Amino acid sequence: MTAGFERDRFIADCEAAAAGGGQRAIRALLEEAMRDPARVLAELGEPKRAGIELLHRSKNITILNLVWGPHMTVMPHNHHMWATIGLYTGREDNIFWRHLPTDARRPIEAAGASSYFAGDVGTLGPDIVHSVTNPLGKTTGALHVYGGDFLKQSREQWDEETMAEQPYDQAGARKLFEDSNRYLDRG
Repeated sequence: MTAGFERDRFIADCEAAAAGGGQRAIRALLEEAMRDPARVLAELGEPKRAGIELLHRSKNITILNLVWGPHMTVMPHNHHMWATIGLYTGREDNIFWRHLPTDARRPIEAAGASSYFAGDVGTLGPDIVHSVTNPLGKTTGALHVYGGDFLKQSREQWDEETMAEQPYDQAGARKLFEDSNRYLDRG
């Protein structure tokens, strides 16, 4: 990429990088973009509402502009594909979970954590289970690039209270964003 983030060029560069270099090449593109998170913010617009904007989808990659609402938390879940995340505003806290033996009281337990701030880039392997929290009282915006057709991929989630594994609930996820937007509307 040349200097300055441009949405359409970023998408084209990511598609080419996914075909040629995979996650490592995508990370390099996101690192370049996040050197100037204010430019990314200017190009994509100030996030006002929680939600997921599909920027690009192919068999090789999916690019989302994901906006977490204030104090929003998403239960542990997986992707079954690699992901690279670049924050352009706000903060995203991740808890990483590991699977326990089948005879354990819970199927997963917390195994680590990471916080991403504007300008940071993080990578997730295809087997990672993580939960996400926006700890701020404002929206957080991030570009998420997935190594495949994310919208077709079946996934799992883990109940927040019992940690029981279940199929990923798309309707429940949409409700989390809607609830967050109701919070913003009261603001």
